[in-house]
Amino acid sequence: MALSSVDDFLKVCEHSGDAAYAALRSLLERLDDPKTRVDARIFLSHLQKRFPSKEQADLCFETYHFRIEDVFLDQYEGYQGRKKLTMMVIPSIFIPEDWSFTFYEGLNRHPDSIFRDRTVAELGCGNGWISIAIADKWLPSKVYGLDINPRAVKISWINLYLNALDEMGQPIYDGEKKTLLDRVEFHESDLLSYCRDHDIQLERIVGCIPQILNPNPDAMSKIITENASEEFLYSLSNYCALQGFVEDQFGLGLIARAVEEGIAVIKPMGIMIFNMGGRPGQGVCKRLFERRGFRVNKLWQTKILQASDTDISALVEIEKNSPHRFEFFMGLSGDQPICARTASAYGKAGGRISHALSVYSCQLRQPTQVKRIFEFLKNGFQEIRSSLDLFFEDDAVADEKIPFLAYLATILNESSFRTYEPPAGSKYFRNLIAGFMKTYHRIPLNAGNVVVFPSRNVAIESALRLFSPQLAIVDEHLTRHLPRSWLNSLALGHTENDNPAEDVLTVIEAPRQSELMIELIRKLKPQVVVSGIAQFEAVTSAAFVNLLDITREIGARLFLDISDHFELSSLPSSNGVLKYVAETPLPSHAAIVCGLVKNQVYSDLEVAFVISEDDAIFKALSKTVELLEGNTALISQSYYGCLFHELLSFQLSDRHPSARRDSEKVKSAEMIGFSSSALSVLDNAELSINETNNSLIHMDIDQSFLPLPSLVKAAIFESFARQNLIESETDVTPSIKQYIKDNYGFSVGSGTELIYADSSLALFNKLILCCIQEGGTLCFPAGSNGNYVSAAKFLKANIIHIPTNTADGFKLTEKTLSSALETVSKPWVYISGPTINPTGLIYNNKEIDDILRVCAKFGARVIIDTSFSGLEFEFEGWGGWNLAETLSKLNNSSNPYPSFCVSLLGGLSLKMLTRALKFGYLVLNQPALVDAFYSFPGLSKPHSTVKYAVKKLLGLREQKSGVLWDAVAENIRNLESRSKRLKETLKSCGWDVLEPQGGISMVAKPSAYLNKTVKLKAGSSPENEVKLVDSNFREVIHKATGLCINSGSWTGIPGYCRFTIALEDSEFEGALDCLAKFKSIINY
Repeated sequence: MALSSVDDFLKVCEHSGDAAYAALRSLLERLDDPKTRVDARIFLSHLQKRFPSKEQADLCFETYHFRIEDVFLDQYEGYQGRKKLTMMVIPSIFIPEDWSFTFYEGLNRHPDSIFRDRTVAELGCGNGWISIAIADKWLPSKVYGLDINPRAVKISWINLYLNALDEMGQPIYDGEKKTLLDRVEFHESDLLSYCRDHDIQLERIVGCIPQILNPNPDAMSKIITENASEEFLYSLSNYCALQGFVEDQFGLGLIARAVEEGIAVIKPMGIMIFNMGGRPGQGVCKRLFERRGFRVNKLWQTKILQASDTDISALVEIEKNSPHRFEFFMGLSGDQPICARTASAYGKAGGRISHALSVYSCQLRQPTQVKRIFEFLKNGFQEIRSSLDLFFEDDAVADEKIPFLAYLATILNESSFRTYEPPAGSKYFRNLIAGFMKTYHRIPLNAGNVVVFPSRNVAIESALRLFSPQLAIVDEHLTRHLPRSWLNSLALGHTENDNPAEDVLTVIEAPRQSELMIELIRKLKPQVVVSGIAQFEAVTSAAFVNLLDITREIGARLFLDISDHFELSSLPSSNGVLKYVAETPLPSHAAIVCGLVKNQVYSDLEVAFVISEDDAIFKALSKTVELLEGNTALISQSYYGCLFHELLSFQLSDRHPSARRDSEKVKSAEMIGFSSSALSVLDNAELSINETNNSLIHMDIDQSFLPLPSLVKAAIFESFARQNLIESETDVTPSIKQYIKDNYGFSVGSGTELIYADSSLALFNKLILCCIQEGGTLCFPAGSNGNYVSAAKFLKANIIHIPTNTADGFKLTEKTLSSALETVSKPWVYISGPTINPTGLIYNNKEIDDILRVCAKFGARVIIDTSFSGLEFEFEGWGGWNLAETLSKLNNSSNPYPSFCVSLLGGLSLKMLTRALKFGYLVLNQPALVDAFYSFPGLSKPHSTVKYAVKKLLGLREQKSGVLWDAVAENIRNLESRSKRLKETLKSCGWDVLEPQGGISMVAKPSAYLNKTVKLKAGSSPENEVKLVDSNFREVIHKATGLCINSGSWTGIPGYCRFTIALEDSEFEGALDCLAKFKSIINY
């Protein structure tokens, strides 16, 4: 359609703003078409000339609903750029004024290189003048002008043509022979949605967007179209809606959303520049950026008058409902701030109010990691986003915490906690430790030289228990967490005997100075020495060599602690011990202990490792940590693993590969070996099978590899992301009390002690030590957790097994228990329940009531282990427990045995589906037992982050509905379905199956296979015929199929093997295939 005359065009525009917009949109269509572009641009020139003065332009705006005016850019004498831009505005879009001019002044504070050859986006571009000015002055490769107002985008395109073409419609070229049309685009976009949807990565993001909540919230819910009213479209320039961010309370929610969207699309070295009204206060404005990981620079600040058409009543309302006060000023010259309420009253009375206006430039301090964090948080973790704080005064803290949070986000996203890790520690983590030693200290270690422990104290106590020396000399700085009985004993000449209660290890404390330590060693001749190195002796290896020599000479084992001198740094200081080991293999009688506590962020988050180049020591320590601790919390290993990774990530690997070396075997006839009791247990206990073969399927470990619910991921991440946790946020005691009351009807009174540890297994083992100290006998029902039984044997407890039978599902009964306890002095009865591990059957309330009555009759101390409960398939069917009622009756009866008490042991990893976290609790209600327990202080306690996450999850659980409950219910259904599938598979393969009622394990007897012969081939060896019996069944099925299960020697039920079912989906399917494969091998 041919252009009409200027008069005809104006006549159309005069009808209304909508009519004027329609006419301008038609004009834009002609500008977009190269064939009509020149004529359309000439027409615009004629249109502008019709209104040459400012007064006439203002009249045009009032009469014809548009205006074309010049925006002058020349800033100083000698300025070489374009002097002015020609711009059109209409009533429904933002009109350039002080707000945007101040922003442009702030942009000018940057050097010219800030935008040159960069990809830029402007948020809230309005009529596009800033986008065009950036392109004209700084020659970026591309500017994307973005606005949610569709009319603003159309007018911006018109303005682009107005400035890209001269009055005759000819292109205006810059020094690079490009026009503004080559450099600028305008698009309708809700903040950065256009760039996100089109996968556009930006180098600069600038924004001048609304920062006041609309006093009419309903108005912001309207659908935005170009046919909406002018008033509504114009309001988009002044007001914003609630965005779901904590900054909404200051009117900064839209800025916060823009910043987080910008994190996703900005390149690593990109810069964001925002215009910020100072009404909320400069500290609030700055913190918006800092808590999201930005370094902030204030480019420019001034005062401007508050726009008369902006209603600040929403800010008044915020002040009414919160302690926050906004900052306004009376006029431009006022220097004392007034609050929004005062400013509103002053403005209504005719006064002019102003506010500060600042331009902030910000850049991510660790862009790749921060991007990864926000990528994780965008998946439904709004609550964490509100509390996230990535601002740190100390750069060293930021350099440690931000990479870890990014790493944590990655592993939570990828479900990395769903893979099996050996008890010796995550292989990835142990490889990182070995890699650090190799790279920074030139020590050629591998993962097979490193065993991970929850803490240094646990590592030292475990080593001492493994060797059980008659006498040990321990550095006085390392004895605080050792059992008191060891430190009080003076039985220097005592040897092991048949009474474990009297078999006490004696520890002598020694000064750290090597000269004095060596003198004590020479005189007392201990079998084990645990020592540190004094600070002044740590630089050279002389003290270490002297300790090696004297311990070799007397046949003692040496464990040297280097925790105080080990630095996780790219420039670690000189360490004499590590210098020595770099040049000389670590002798077989020596090992290095190192507790990792020197981190910048979580000073009490500890992991320890022991280095030994002797394979026998590595294997023994690995089994010991499995028996006494289970394994070290993966989340703690992940934290320090991230630190090691950061120190290794920029290094070139194996530039100087070291020659293979073997540990120096110490030749001493007197060298102490592992204690006979420990050796017997380690050789015979069915601990987890660990091989380099990654294809093993583990149905032999009490862990869940089911998916982590999103709320669990959120709780874990938030616990590490939060800063300055207060005690009430990590006090789990009220929640644990409520938890055990709800689940077991167990009341906790004022005299009850709640004790927490990294695992329920560690707490159980301390109870074993209490039993031993009291001279008690630990009574296990046949059909108990084999690892617990082995741990008791390892600790030299006096043990009896209470018979159970098939008819009762191998459950403890009143009759069998009474018969067993008649001949036992000081009995301690272990009960797994309500869900029994390993059978998966359940003790109902009457059954536990009967059992406790018998225990009370004989004055037994009872340990009820609930660690494997909480995943019952038919909860409504069995009715739950009411221990409070049972215990109340027993305690009020005329019980002649006051020693009777019930200790409740539990953990949350299975119930709350939190394998990534380790948390165990113990409830003690007898003062004498509490005192005895605390005499064994070496527990590894849960870190504050773990307690925060546990408290959060228990709080969600108490709501008894919602996402967490749904996730738990879904996993229970999954476990029940799996138990049925496994039962069907086992039955079809000739097994007798005891069907479980809950939990993650079940038992079955391979009746069809026993006494049959199977041919096995191991590597290049010839086939070997093996007769299948209970004692070798586990080994045979493992070698034949790669499936790891527990045999009857582990379950305590002759012939019955144990299977755990909480595997990752593909692993479970693989396990079923292995069972079918084994059947085919036997029947071949």
